[in-house]
Amino acid sequence: MFIAQKLREKNIAEYLLYMWQTEDMIRAFGCSLSRIRREYISRFNYSEEQIEEETDWFGNLITMMNSEGCREQGHLQINKVTLQQLEELHAQLLASTKFPFYNAEYYKVLPYIVELRNRGANKEENEIETCFNSLYGVMLLRLQHKDITPNTQHAVKEITTFVGMLNDYYFADKAGDLVLNDK
Repeated sequence: MFIAQKLREKNIAEYLLYMWQTEDMIRAFGCSLSRIRREYISRFNYSEEQIEEETDWFGNLITMMNSEGCREQGHLQINKVTLQQLEELHAQLLASTKFPFYNAEYYKVLPYIVELRNRGANKEENEIETCFNSLYGVMLLRLQHKDITPNTQHAVKEITTFVGMLNDYYFADKAGDLVLNDK
């Protein structure tokens, strides 16, 4: 919860990846709050109050995962909404003539997105979701200490730059500093 709160305020892309990882971690613990508390939360140097807050947060996530049918796979609605907000902003940025650098970066990563989508199981996912799925996949490979090909490393570097730009525009939009229309 504490990490998620900080990320949500500073980097929406890292927040979303963190939340996906949290969903997978909850699944790895069999959606058992007692196991998460005992085997995960206890590893941190939290006060009793922080332990209770963190436990409540995980408990709420488990409840949502159960009620939303994503106990085995998929993403929580709160994470889908965040991704949808990024997708909508992406479409607005592309539709505007005010963001040529964003458009240029998009067309630079588009071949990677197309290739990744063609390799993936879900050919209908949108471009931003494809970017996040690739970043998450590489993150998991790194956590498992698996090799990442130079081509994949290059593609992820480009996608990271693109998602970073989207992240910056997201916060500018939230702050009211982004004028999207061309008027």
